[in-house]
Amino acid sequence: MPVFTPFEAILGGILIGLAAGGLMILLGHIAGISGITEEVLPPIEERAELPWRVGFLMGLLAGPLVFAALTGHLPPAEVRIPGPLMALAGILVGFGTAYGHGCTSGHGVCGLARLSKRSFVAVTVFMVVGGVTVFVLRHVLGLGV
Repeated sequence: MPVFTPFEAILGGILIGLAAGGLMILLGHIAGISGITEEVLPPIEERAELPWRVGFLMGLLAGPLVFAALTGHLPPAEVRIPGPLMALAGILVGFGTAYGHGCTSGHGVCGLARLSKRSFVAVTVFMVVGGVTVFVLRHVLGLGV
């Protein structure tokens, strides 16, 4: 399997840009997935916002199914991380998105496009912590991920 496929990367970027830009232009909302997900889970405070939020999340979940329908296959997924470590990572990401008031889609895609200083700081922190995490997992813990 090729490591980098420019066509798919460009197409994916265009689709992400259309989704984020469309949501901002049509509804005035930022496509921050953690925030959208949080507002779908109980307690639901804004029922009027629920349909578009559920639709947006369903679109994310339907993406692989559409890909499979168009290409006839799904790319293989190889998970080489132990389950408990993956669970810990999920918990840490949850705390990080709550503490940082957003996730990579909200800050990285939408916030940077709006030239938000807070998003610039958040994305810088994401990148540094990501690099340190990879270093620790590969070279300190020897997990080879």
